[in-house]
Amino acid sequence: MSLEMEEDRKVDLSEALALGPEWRHACHALLYAPDPRKLFGRIPMRFAVLMQMRFDGRLGFPGGFVDTQDSCLEDGLNRELREELGDAVSVFHVERSNYRSSHLAVKLRVVAHFYVKRLTLEQLLAVEARAPQAKDHGLEVLGLVRVPLYILRDGVGGLPTFLENAFIGAAREQLLEAIQDLELMDPGTIANLTIPSSKETQPTMDP
Repeated sequence: MSLEMEEDRKVDLSEALALGPEWRHACHALLYAPDPRKLFGRIPMRFAVLMQMRFDGRLGFPGGFVDTQDSCLEDGLNRELREELGDAVSVFHVERSNYRSSHLAVKLRVVAHFYVKRLTLEQLLAVEARAPQAKDHGLEVLGLVRVPLYILRDGVGGLPTFLENAFIGAAREQLLEAIQDLELMDPGTIANLTIPSSKETQPTMDP
């Protein structure tokens, strides 16, 4: 079956890198850090996970398209992180070892690569504090948000409500996979999570 007949899907990195020159590569990263605090003194936060409100009103992860001047995927990703999050990201580097998955957006001829990077809480707080001074703040990026990694007593507040937002591309799926694979929430809590149906939204091409 040709790619024209295929639906969006996951691919191995080797398959993604073998795609022709008509395909554009985008890289995004989930940045997270341990957070020992408790909400209202009783709900463990466990981890702080960053996402951002994009220019198109959807939630996504920081990052963007790899350009011709970038020597590899990770160089492009780290350049995009500096542009979107500011100089606080200069103290760490997202590497190939942080790679998680790749998704094809067939109609757009875009392959989106996903990375996860664990920071210290101090590093993550510095990113949040300096992000308003970043080059793309207020333009491509409208602000950072933390993912609520808990479910309130009503069974709706917290992560279930957060997941009702509109997400760009595969970001919602990537978030859920990272939460489960990295045990960012208690496994018992994840097992009781009711996941709402995904909103069907056409991906927006970044400039």
